[in-house]
Amino acid sequence: DGMARLLSLDMRVMDPGWIGMKLRKLLNVGEPLGHFMAPVPSLSGERRQQIWPSTVAYVARLIIHRYAMLGVLDEAGMPLVEMGLLQAPVAKSAGAVTVQAMAGRPCPECGNHTMIHKDGCDFCTACGYVGQCG
Repeated sequence: DGMARLLSLDMRVMDPGWIGMKLRKLLNVGEPLGHFMAPVPSLSGERRQQIWPSTVAYVARLIIHRYAMLGVLDEAGMPLVEMGLLQAPVAKSAGAVTVQAMAGRPCPECGNHTMIHKDGCDFCTACGYVGQCG
């Protein structure tokens, strides 16, 4: 029951790479005496059977197959179109962007003059560094 709820939450993430990764991990989940034979879903219409290690693994395969039918994942559970959550971030060019320095002491972590006293501690508003408290 808990695994189904977590999987439902994971499916709400907008990146198909994320849900594909989660479903691929579930394909090898085994249960004691839980193995059984069931049909293998396929887009080609090929009819064959396979022994599954658990009902969790079989349901994960069925969900991957459904996403493949919708054109979101391929049959291996890999995304057909990257949407960005699991992609490496692309570095932006610095260009001629200037940052207005805030009033404060220099931060020992990032060097910006953005150290303020917040909630009893020294806090850098640029990098989040927390210094001495008291």
